[in-house]
Amino acid sequence: MRFGRQAVGTALLTLGLFVLALLVAVPVFGPAAGEALAAVPVKDAAHVAVPAGARAGADTTPPTRPEGTRPCPVPMAPGNPTGYASICWNASTDENGVVGYDLYRLDVGGFVLAATTTGTIGGFSGELNRSYTMYVVARDLSGNVSRPSALITVSATVGMTPTASPTPLPGDRVPPSKPAGLRDACLQDYPGATFCWQPSTDNVAVTAYDVYREGLSGYVKVGTITPPQFLNFAESGLVTGQRYTYVVVARDAAGNLSAPSDPLSALAREGLPSPSPTPTPTPGPSCAVSYDVTSWGSGLHAQITVRNTGTTAIDGWTLTMDYPTSAVRLTSGWSADWSQDGSRLTAANRSWNRVIPAGSSTQIGFVASYSGSLAAPVGFGLDGTACATG
Repeated sequence: MRFGRQAVGTALLTLGLFVLALLVAVPVFGPAAGEALAAVPVKDAAHVAVPAGARAGADTTPPTRPEGTRPCPVPMAPGNPTGYASICWNASTDENGVVGYDLYRLDVGGFVLAATTTGTIGGFSGELNRSYTMYVVARDLSGNVSRPSALITVSATVGMTPTASPTPLPGDRVPPSKPAGLRDACLQDYPGATFCWQPSTDNVAVTAYDVYREGLSGYVKVGTITPPQFLNFAESGLVTGQRYTYVVVARDAAGNLSAPSDPLSALAREGLPSPSPTPTPTPGPSCAVSYDVTSWGSGLHAQITVRNTGTTAIDGWTLTMDYPTSAVRLTSGWSADWSQDGSRLTAANRSWNRVIPAGSSTQIGFVASYSGSLAAPVGFGLDGTACATG
């Protein structure tokens, strides 16, 4: 009996060791490394966690901009007869790896985060056959976000598996036409970026145009223009000499949105200085003008000295000179903004010579062509007041 209990114990110990060995040898199965996850609605998605080994703040270079946005078939029928809007794009690159993509959808109030994915296809549920405008950005391990992709507009479909078409929703479902004819610098004197465009059409009426500017990581709504106002947009506070990319979206009273206009690259300009308003009439300046000219063939070079002969400084000035005929044609000028109207030439101050102190002078000049005999100006005026000559 003692031998039997010992044999049973030995057998149980051997069996336990055998089972333990099997458990250790069994591999852990899971998704293949690098397998792309399908896009899911943002309310159900979580950003990929930064690995413990990643150093926060060490990487400040964003991924490359997603390129090649294009309509894509819905990867699998979502089982939602209301429709599904889906796009594909080319993978971005990053020195430390791209961990995800965020898909933004245009709503009446602007762009909203609609889906997050780790692959290069994404989408969201929407109204069947309705058009949706979207863009995508890439994220890396350090949280850097790429520049936004180009905007793309696609219609929501039912996917690969046909389903019964739902009953059309009541009300106006027709979007306005795409805004067109964007032109830069419609207001030449505005200090900033300005452009205008042609009106869109709608089966009822266009109620507003929303203007979006491309930023470092998305498209930002920067203004709204309502008809019948002149369709011109102007934005100040920009870097003079830098170009900014804009698109315009038309909408109607039912909240239908047009496809965005073609992008416009607008230059932020310096603009023209605005003259200070004069509340009450003031006496004109006291001035004297000397005129020296050199001519050759059919051309002339004129140098003009404008002297302040009064007792107070002249702050801002416009000089006019009248020729007896319009045979003199202005070619170019310096130290002033020059223009010509018939036989009158006009020179307006620059910012640096705007003020002429009492007893001081400033010099300006121009080049012109002429025909016939060369005649001298018959008179000079400063801000509407005749100036002495000599």
